Amino acid sequence: MDQEKIKEGIRLLLEGIGEDISREGLRETPDRIARMYRELFCGMEEDGAMHLKTLFHVDSSELVVEKDITFYSVCEHHMLPFYGKVHIAYIPCGKVVGLSKLARTVEVFARRLQLQEQLTGQIADALMEHLSPEGAAVIIEAEHLCMTMRGVKKPGSKTITVAKRGAFLNKQELMSLFLQMIRQE
Repeated sequence: MDQEKIKEGIRLLLEGIGEDISREGLRETPDRIARMYRELFCGMEEDGAMHLKTLFHVDSSELVVEKDITFYSVCEHHMLPFYGKVHIAYIPCGKVVGLSKLARTVEVFARRLQLQEQLTGQIADALMEHLSPEGAAVIIEAEHLCMTMRGVKKPGSKTITVAKRGAFLNKQELMSLFLQMIRQE
């Protein structure tokens, strides 16, 4: 990431909206934002599936569900945050990944300029490619600040996206079980 270009861009943005970039409250803002962007977009420089490489052998092919994985991302359309929960299900085919690795995979993909629809599919595709399960499904529920603080201004509205791969495409009972499991408290 080019931190100097980010700082210069923020200076131009502040000037463009009529701010005095030399005033006390804004003097360090370009540097702070450049550092923040390095953190928010660190997933751009990471392999989204790097956490799915260490696998463990299992004899079971029972459904694995990880629910309520909190994430924060930034919409590529307005560069405003969206955030929510990711729910993941997969059916192992002889191998599983450590549970924390699912959350880490979500984090890598979320730490990019992103679309929720794209994020959902990227996670499902990474699971299929690196775990080779019988099937995988990902559901994301998120609130988008581009809808809540600007534009239509509808706080509390949620967008839900679903990506189904493998056995989840043609076995409705699997998807029903997944939905039932994520609704349980």
